[in-house]
Amino acid sequence: MLIGIFWALLAGALVGLQNIFNSKVNERANSWATTALVLGLGFLASLVIGLIVEGKKLFAVQHMELWFWFSGIIGVGVVVCMVNGIKLLGPTYAISIAMTSQLVFALLWDSLGWFGLEQVPFTFKQFIGVIVIVSGIFVFKFGGLLQGRKPAVQGE
Repeated sequence: MLIGIFWALLAGALVGLQNIFNSKVNERANSWATTALVLGLGFLASLVIGLIVEGKKLFAVQHMELWFWFSGIIGVGVVVCMVNGIKLLGPTYAISIAMTSQLVFALLWDSLGWFGLEQVPFTFKQFIGVIVIVSGIFVFKFGGLLQGRKPAVQGE
């Protein structure tokens, strides 16, 4: 379990770092060029590292639903949406909303058993957890209003 927690924490750190780097690229290029660069370099790195680590087994993919082959296309949407969200909201607010959305949708898909997932019952405890996280985003964004400050807006 600790190793799983380590990997999940590392993934979160890398996603946050990648989003910041992507937004910096997007300051100098448009969102489609940023997406092509990010995913193109990601493809190249994955291919080279995969060949080194896995060898010919890299291409031995079996028993996979057809629609799962298109997950890279979803990655295009992720990069485009995040670079635009960060441009308009700033990194902390945009990433907080994206992570919360990720949690809510993962909970929904788990609860409904969609996409080949084992159905997990939705509990009141999970509902409260989501409410606490969403409330935290509101406090983060609008907490300054209680102290007489304007809400944080990117570019000010």
